[in-house]
Amino acid sequence: MSTETHATPQVSAVRDAATPRPRWQVIVFRPETVTFLLLIIAIIVASNLSPFFANFSFILESSTYYSEYSIVALVLTMVIISGEIDLSPASTMALTACTFAASYQAGVPIPAAMVLAVIAGGLLGAFNGLMVIVFQLPSIIVTIGTLTLYRGLAQVLAGDKSIGKFPTWFVGLDYRELLGIPVPVLIFVGASIVLGLIVGMTIFGRQIYQIGTSEVAARHAGIRVRAIKMGLFILMGLTSAVAGLMAASRLGSVRYDLATGGELQMVLMVMLGGTYIFGGRGTILGTFLASWLLVIIATGMTVANIVITSQLTVMGLLLIISIIATNAIYARNQR
Repeated sequence: MSTETHATPQVSAVRDAATPRPRWQVIVFRPETVTFLLLIIAIIVASNLSPFFANFSFILESSTYYSEYSIVALVLTMVIISGEIDLSPASTMALTACTFAASYQAGVPIPAAMVLAVIAGGLLGAFNGLMVIVFQLPSIIVTIGTLTLYRGLAQVLAGDKSIGKFPTWFVGLDYRELLGIPVPVLIFVGASIVLGLIVGMTIFGRQIYQIGTSEVAARHAGIRVRAIKMGLFILMGLTSAVAGLMAASRLGSVRYDLATGGELQMVLMVMLGGTYIFGGRGTILGTFLASWLLVIIATGMTVANIVITSQLTVMGLLLIISIIATNAIYARNQR
């Protein structure tokens, strides 16, 4: 008589299940942790390049030049988590800023001109959403098109000249401080906290992740996928308009080429922060840390007198490396 025993399916499943990884590995092997370590290394290297980096006030002052991009990158993080992408925010910044300046030049009061610019931003974002959601076009193709379209409209509106002569109270937002911290930095930090709580601790945030992980499953779960995606595109437009107004205040004038090349820096912030390019993964914290990392790197290269073409090369390499590293980390975590 055979004494051989056969394992039940339940026992086999338990044996085949992967053992849980130690908690330290869960914490260490995360994109946000890598970004944080890179930030520390960048500060150390930059401090050796220039003693100014040992001064916290210098870092805060330098960050005001990137605050507009950083704020937009926070919302772009949500868009990419949902499985879409928007490459037009820098052009939206330019077009809405030109709308604001042209309205003011035509005699519209500054507050009303600012409202018009924000409304225009919402409409531009809604147009992107319409093309992607209603006409089912790939968001990367749509926003490459609107990137060019919005920039061209800004040039038509403003021409090749600068539009300026704004009231004194409007100009110089980057020089205004509260508790010793520049106002643009406070806006960025405040937006990071609010959006971080929304994405990480609300049902709406969990729905964004679900949409990015599997849109079909999200629809079957009763999630209003189309409405959420449209809302994110509109939010991108509104945020880009606010960033455009901040840039107009910082520069004291507006041109059609405002924020040219900003798309690269925004996407770089999101990717360096560990957001998965195919959606479903990412955090506001990662983008927050990556924004500071980019500030340190860009300012450090400027202090070291590295020419702008070389800086763009470094940023392009960082973008490629960040995508590869993020994919590798998520692939490891799925084992």
